[in-house]
Amino acid sequence: MQDVSIRISVAGAAEAPLIADMSRRTFYDTFAPHNTAENMEQFLGVQFTREQLIAEVSAPRNTFLLAWLDSEPVGYARLYDGQELPRDLAGTSAIEISRIYCEQQMIGKGVGKALMEACLDAGRRKGKEWIWLCVWEHNQRAIGFYERIGFERFGQHIFLLGRDPQNDWSMKKKL
Repeated sequence: MQDVSIRISVAGAAEAPLIADMSRRTFYDTFAPHNTAENMEQFLGVQFTREQLIAEVSAPRNTFLLAWLDSEPVGYARLYDGQELPRDLAGTSAIEISRIYCEQQMIGKGVGKALMEACLDAGRRKGKEWIWLCVWEHNQRAIGFYERIGFERFGQHIFLLGRDPQNDWSMKKKL
């Protein structure tokens, strides 16, 4: 149930530093309690640097959506319109929700739902047949959210967090 009024906007280069900082903070808040400090530090320092994240905002095939509560940014999603698709989606028209995060204090207040609706709308506007994402197998809150929206599991792959190989589930939804 959405109990706050969330506005969604498409982010541009001006919002890149804000997105980079939010990306690192929300990733840390979500996964640090379940991973070692060393693995988190390595991931954030090598694979998820502020500079890399800033560059992503303007990179081709990326669309970043920002969620706002009044004038405060409270979450974001990254859509990636890549040509390399998982085997089960090969030959289809699909777009990936590469990231969808919100600030800890906003979880359960409709931010994720508003971002997801904006992602689904963006996929439909681009004429996509499928939308897909990956989620850590132990992130039951996110998995439950995706399943309620109609995503179904169709595969898995290894995600390297620092030096820790973790199992991510691939989930898809027909648009």
